[in-house]
Amino acid sequence: MQPASVRGAALEYERHGSGEPVLLIHGVLVGDLLRPLVDEDGLARYELIVYHRRGVAGSDAVAPPFTIGDQAADVSALLQELGVGRAHVVGHSYGAAIALQLAVDAPDSVHTLTLLEAPSVMVPSAQQVVEAMGPIGERFASGDKEGATDAFLAAMGGAGYREPLDRLLPGAFDRAVADSDALFTVEFPALGEWGLSEADARQIDAPVLRVVGENTIPWFVESDALLAEWLPESERSNVPGAGHFFPIQNSERVAEILATFFASHPMS
Repeated sequence: MQPASVRGAALEYERHGSGEPVLLIHGVLVGDLLRPLVDEDGLARYELIVYHRRGVAGSDAVAPPFTIGDQAADVSALLQELGVGRAHVVGHSYGAAIALQLAVDAPDSVHTLTLLEAPSVMVPSAQQVVEAMGPIGERFASGDKEGATDAFLAAMGGAGYREPLDRLLPGAFDRAVADSDALFTVEFPALGEWGLSEADARQIDAPVLRVVGENTIPWFVESDALLAEWLPESERSNVPGAGHFFPIQNSERVAEILATFFASHPMS
């Protein structure tokens, strides 16, 4: 990866292939969760841009407060730095929240918007997530970063999350432990303060695709249902037999879904 200067910070990035640009925004802890898409033949016609957000891997550290709006501003500045005027923007989980905010704050930079299980703090099951985070946060505060990281990833992706993670992204769990400060001190608090409203969502005029794993947790099911109400013209697709980490559980299917959506909304 190489660094780009973005709003006073260095963010590392890579560009793969050629064609219409596609920016992939990762979620929390596993900065390379979307990387398997780079190798999928279904997306060979596109230029895939992957990067690490602040606090992840070789990008500069992040300190609170750093809001989701700040994250979206980083994305906009990164696209400008790379000379990309508009892109197909794809976000997973926390990255999908950033993608939504980008579409509100910098609509000219978003040609299409793909939300791979965007979270919402406005659905009933969000309170269950907050309650589950209590003991996980206590483990982190006690110094047990490895235990806290494992517990959080299992809560989001299921007890079997490690097998595909270790097989497809060797070393990703250790990297997640090293990057856990960003989640627990910056990102989770910022999500709780995120103020995206229905009125904000209805300003989005880019074509929107919502993708949900068939076996995902209730939080993302309810969040997707809320977005369906707020974005009634959006399209929906699902990934059979997969949970929240479907980009590594079935990257071929995800690539097919993305390629079909992009092809139906070409830039030319």
